[in-house]
Amino acid sequence: MTNPSLLPVLRRREWLALAGLGMAAPGLLRSAQAQTASLRVDIAPHLYEIVHSPKQNALFVASAGGFAPGAPPPRVFRLDPTTLAVQAEIALPVWGFGLALDEEAGRLYVGHAVHASISIIDVASNAVLTTIQLAEMVEQPDGKKAPPYGLRRLVLDASRGRLYLPGLGMKDGVLYVVDTRRAALDRTVTGIGPAAMGIALPPSGDRIFISTLAGKLVTVDAEKLEVVRETEAGGAEQPLKLDWDPTNNRLLAVDQGLEGIRRMQQRASPGFVSRNPGNRVVALEPETGRLLAEAPVPAGPVTLLADPKRGALYVACRGGGTLTTLALDSLAKRSELPLPVHPNSFALDDAGNTLFVTVKAEGRDGAWDPEAVARFSL
Repeated sequence: MTNPSLLPVLRRREWLALAGLGMAAPGLLRSAQAQTASLRVDIAPHLYEIVHSPKQNALFVASAGGFAPGAPPPRVFRLDPTTLAVQAEIALPVWGFGLALDEEAGRLYVGHAVHASISIIDVASNAVLTTIQLAEMVEQPDGKKAPPYGLRRLVLDASRGRLYLPGLGMKDGVLYVVDTRRAALDRTVTGIGPAAMGIALPPSGDRIFISTLAGKLVTVDAEKLEVVRETEAGGAEQPLKLDWDPTNNRLLAVDQGLEGIRRMQQRASPGFVSRNPGNRVVALEPETGRLLAEAPVPAGPVTLLADPKRGALYVACRGGGTLTTLALDSLAKRSELPLPVHPNSFALDDAGNTLFVTVKAEGRDGAWDPEAVARFSL
């Protein structure tokens, strides 16, 4: 069973140290590749994931607000995708981090990472419909409560009416499966392994791939909803984020290389020895976890997004403060654009013509600096 007392350390490192705080000063940027001038606008403190809705002609971005008394409240901001002007603010019951959009149903799912819950928002009315508790909070020795497993990513399978969320623990992990048609927890799949981080689905949705900080790639059968395979993740030790490459039918992952995560790995697994510095992107064979290709990127890659239309792979590098573009097939570098302080999350519009990026600021204790959304015409 997970030791919940370890979770706040990992959460803080993942969602604050990895992501940082927001960036002030809106401005104009230009990329080395075929991108036109890009708008950057401050929105709110502690921005995390962002999604685009073509039906609503809107962006939705999660703001956790702040983590100290007197901090701004947690909200989801609805933005105009052309001007990035705020159209609406949707109050959340607790801090919100991850997002997943069901475009056809008009529902936005918000992950409450440190409260073991999700909220469901009706995007037409900009209202929270309900909040689903995925697990009971656990009382700690200091009297505070923490979730048995942290949450990081949300992935929707609209055809099956499911939302998948890996549950992150330092000793073991789970996969929460939410029935989106009933708006209820369907089941909790066990045996995922420690520190579940990335998650990706192929277009068929028949398999669910999960990466862990134990350097493993775990496969869950979507029909049986049970773990059917665990392999090495191609030597990646810190595969924080997965994405599916539909052009080449393979998995893509960032291998972050953060020293703080290595220390946590050593505490959780005595005798652990790091054999790879990270700071790279890897391509993996889904069935075996075999390393197919790799490419170095600037320090601290935290997320990536495949763009099949342009044959591109976008990588946000926290330590390097860059938006790096690789060729989707070869992983050769195409361009590298400074985007200080820390680019964090991506969304593409439905036509694949515009890239949106959340940008974090320098991490300072107690800071509520506004963070930004940047818009790039591709």
